[in-house]
Amino acid sequence: MFNAAQLSMALDRDGEEPIYRQLIRHIRAQIESGSLPSGARLPASRELADQLNISRISVVNAYAELRSEGYLSAHAGRGTFVARDVTPDRALPEPSKHAPQPLKEQLNSDRPLREMMRLARQPGVINFGQGAPSPEFFPVATLRDAINHVLERDGAKALGYEMPEGYPPLRAAIRDYVSALGIRCTTNDVLVTGGTQQALDLVIQALVGEGETIVTEEPTYIGILDIARTRRINVHGIPSDHEGMRIDLLEQYIMERPPRLIYVMPSFQNPSGSVMPLNRRRQLINLAQQYHIPILEDGVYHEFRYEGEHIPPLRALDDYGVVIHASGFTKMLLPGLRIGYIISDGKHHQRLVRVKQAADISTPGLNQRAIHLMLERGIMAQQLERNNREFFRRRNAAVEAAQRHFPPGAHWRVPQGGLYLWVRLPSNGPTAAELYIPAIQKGVGYAIGNVFYPSHPDPYVMRLNYGAHRPADIDLGFKRLGEVWRELSHSYSDIERQLVL
Repeated sequence: MFNAAQLSMALDRDGEEPIYRQLIRHIRAQIESGSLPSGARLPASRELADQLNISRISVVNAYAELRSEGYLSAHAGRGTFVARDVTPDRALPEPSKHAPQPLKEQLNSDRPLREMMRLARQPGVINFGQGAPSPEFFPVATLRDAINHVLERDGAKALGYEMPEGYPPLRAAIRDYVSALGIRCTTNDVLVTGGTQQALDLVIQALVGEGETIVTEEPTYIGILDIARTRRINVHGIPSDHEGMRIDLLEQYIMERPPRLIYVMPSFQNPSGSVMPLNRRRQLINLAQQYHIPILEDGVYHEFRYEGEHIPPLRALDDYGVVIHASGFTKMLLPGLRIGYIISDGKHHQRLVRVKQAADISTPGLNQRAIHLMLERGIMAQQLERNNREFFRRRNAAVEAAQRHFPPGAHWRVPQGGLYLWVRLPSNGPTAAELYIPAIQKGVGYAIGNVFYPSHPDPYVMRLNYGAHRPADIDLGFKRLGEVWRELSHSYSDIERQLVL
């Protein structure tokens, strides 16, 4: 039996390195030196936290990351052990000295937080951490009718491979659909993809090489960070304000170190909900043209607007051909069908088609034909109108519940669309990571804000998906969050504040 007293380490409580990172460094060093032998049992997280007089969450996160790296293994009911065959993850290439963030750090920095957030999937937890609407919004009966009609009309043709570019009638329907948003394109500019996530991935693969850099808003969509990590590319975050990415700071960065691609979500940004105004959109396009850097526009939430004026997508404002527009029908209609699209000019389109063909030959034909039929019948527009009315009601319920239940000093902006409330907790209390496990125990979950930052996380922010819950559950969940924050704040100390940052 391994005794906790054998874990000797000196923690610098006043240093810049987070406590959990110091734990990882000390434990890893002891394993590699042999002072912690293979098979040795480590103290329970609560035991080690008490021994070192630190937060238990710091220990939980340190153990989780060391497990992901292969140093530790966990056995239900027995504890945490040094792995029998320690094969740490050292296979990643060394980054350039100019890389904005080391590749290995990008791969590992938020794994512990993501592991924690899986706890929200437990039965009985009101989970505001998910990234999609509730299944109650999905038009199941309408889809059934569409699929039956397609099978009766097309027979086996509906089950075969389509062209890599996509089912031609669907591409034409998408051309017509985006024209209502102000986007001018031809059918030949449209590439059908397996959802918006694949659309983003295809653009990254086609335009950015391993070890190269993209820039994005900070905070940003977590999916683009996942793609970057998988493709081993670097991500540099440009600070944002309530109007989206700061163009002045973007230009400063570009002048010093031109990136390969600019990724933005200008309308109802995930996670912050910000909307880039028209003048800033034009500035971004002009800047990209000046420095010959393509823009990848993620328009998946563009039509989720409940109030405020309509602002055209970047692609609709682009007179130079620098904007590649990616979107889809997943959030507004049927996530499981995975139908997205890319609008791009000829100079990128053929390369994107080749990457798409190599990835999966083609998007499933039955799904494409069913979505095409639903577009033709006007079901998409009806569904969007219905959903937005209900999301607006839930947005109002979320804002009212936050005002009632969240602590004084909590801050949020009322979103004009989208699915999320981006909340910053008061800095005189627990961080979002500290709050998480007690919140789960109370029956409520959320997305910890740190996972949305490529560079400089804010430990006090959280993302709350109000679109996934009815008003009564929103009120109950927010009430639980407020209660657990107050409970933790009463016993909060300076030592406990040094958490996962």
